[in-house]
Amino acid sequence: MKKWEIINKSQTEDIIPILLDNRELKTKKEVDEFLHPLDPSMLTPFDVDISKTSLKQALTRIKKAISDRESIVVYADYDADGITAGAIMWEALHALGAQVMPYIPHRVEEGYGLSQKGIDTIKEQYNPTLIITVDHGITAKEKVAYAKELGIDVIITDHHVKPEKLPECTIIHTTKLAGSGISWFVAKELLSPKKDDELLVLAAIGTIADMVPLVGPNRSIAKYGLAAINTTHRVGLEALMADAGLTNGALGTYEISHILAPRLNAMGRLVHAMDALRLLCTKQKEKAVALAQKLGLTNKERQQMTVETTLHARELAKLGTKLLFVSHESYNQGVIGLVAGKLVEEFYRPAIVVSKGDVMSKASARSIAGFNIVEAIRSCSDILIDVGGHPMAAGFTIETKNLTILQERLEKLADEALDVGKLERLLRIDAEIPLNAVTEELWQKIRDFEPFGFGSPEPVFATRGVVVDDLRLIGTEGKHLKLKIQGKDAVGFGMGKLYGQIQSSKPIDIAYTIDMNTWNGRRSLQLKIKDIHVE
Repeated sequence: MKKWEIINKSQTEDIIPILLDNRELKTKKEVDEFLHPLDPSMLTPFDVDISKTSLKQALTRIKKAISDRESIVVYADYDADGITAGAIMWEALHALGAQVMPYIPHRVEEGYGLSQKGIDTIKEQYNPTLIITVDHGITAKEKVAYAKELGIDVIITDHHVKPEKLPECTIIHTTKLAGSGISWFVAKELLSPKKDDELLVLAAIGTIADMVPLVGPNRSIAKYGLAAINTTHRVGLEALMADAGLTNGALGTYEISHILAPRLNAMGRLVHAMDALRLLCTKQKEKAVALAQKLGLTNKERQQMTVETTLHARELAKLGTKLLFVSHESYNQGVIGLVAGKLVEEFYRPAIVVSKGDVMSKASARSIAGFNIVEAIRSCSDILIDVGGHPMAAGFTIETKNLTILQERLEKLADEALDVGKLERLLRIDAEIPLNAVTEELWQKIRDFEPFGFGSPEPVFATRGVVVDDLRLIGTEGKHLKLKIQGKDAVGFGMGKLYGQIQSSKPIDIAYTIDMNTWNGRRSLQLKIKDIHVE
């Protein structure tokens, strides 16, 4: 049971103005831009907060490299955002006739971002004169200097938080886009006036997967990209959808973030991400099917490893603290970020999970509203090897001997920054409405607020004092609730434990979203329960 925060307590019967107001959309222009975002092909450097000067320098250098037949390497990150960013940049340059190869580092052997080992490897394999980073590089000052010593120019494209000292090279940076969004924007400028919706497909996947706010230019990319995904002819994506049991034409943000993106991420977590990039770019159907199956199997292995590691970490966590800090030598680097996320989800505390090595350790951190995790970690930079990330998620490398002192410092920072009120999970509810207000007409109007995601939440409503007509357990081991509430169908995923507490004679309060359930060609409204308060 969560604490409810009713955002808008207006008693008006017109619900749509309440939803707009809750999203701080005041003017007609703001409303229009949110409900009908700009076609991303029309986005300008000003719209995405990219320096025109830096963009011009990057485009000039890339075009010269293409014209002079220089060897170019697109150096990508190994998560879904980085993989799609790498595929976008490689495909765009390849289409322009460039001598270009993609490169993704091995998570364990090379680590995140540019590394001396990675630069040496591509120097030996491809002898490039230009490296273009996608979805990383903003903290790689020393690595860029090393590449320059080898005669390699570097162009950085990144959206992560800037450090105090920037690399000395051309940098295309904005926090308004995901890494794939920046890569797509540069590709768009390179290919102009040609428009390529298949590149927008990849940008939408990376944007949704990376959990960036779906507002402004991200919203444009996600909305138009989702439309393009549902008509894609990219054989790799078609194979990935088929292997995941998805139907092309019915994909939304949930299917991308919870089903497709984890499969792309799994390769970089446990094996090597290059096969995920190959899947996205291949034009051979047989190869696509084989790669999609490989990604699916690796993802199952990743799921099992995440479950086992989370159970172990849960036992080690000091639950009385305001920040959870867990380290162990058995933890695979590929799943520690997921485990940190699971701990935050369960205990609503910032969480840091460390893959402990003999000399060096790697860590991933996830946070909650009100605690900037990357800032907190960076304040301890004197004992860190490197650090990068966002306010809500970060990663770092540290000498193992310094883990204890780091834990003490971060726990102290959390103690000072987080009061008890911030450690209580809130369910933000748009409005209280009577159950008879839930109609197909309202559901249809809410479609205009799609795509839903981080920064663009699906509308949540609450109704108090409702009577349950029918109640039963469904799913494996009765994990879920199926309810009939005053004539309306409802489902509560993961709420099976409440079965014994709900009685037909006692009214309950429910918080929910409004869904359209389609089964055997028939459609019916359904409440998706977010929380239940039992008197």
